[in-house]
Amino acid sequence: MAAKTTTATEVEIFGAVYHVRGDKNPEYLRELAEVVDARMRDISQQVTTIDTAKIAILAALNVTDELFQCRKQQEGDRVEIKEKVTELAGRLEGTLQK
Repeated sequence: MAAKTTTATEVEIFGAVYHVRGDKNPEYLRELAEVVDARMRDISQQVTTIDTAKIAILAALNVTDELFQCRKQQEGDRVEIKEKVTELAGRLEGTLQK
């Protein structure tokens, strides 16, 4: 089994520079950092605190909420697709038996 290679990628989030190590494409890591940076900047405009840690926690909660909503939507889509496949399979089976 081959070991994954990791690379360091420099990203800037909310005015601070971080060196992120990972096995993902550096451009992908930069894109993730841009999303976090944008979310933190949006939140900082809506709150009175200047505490970066609190802003980061609020951003994490926002991103997590978005993730959970996407998961919930996907699960609903899976159920709907499964029901449709079952319906179509039944119709196909009925047609083939004629």
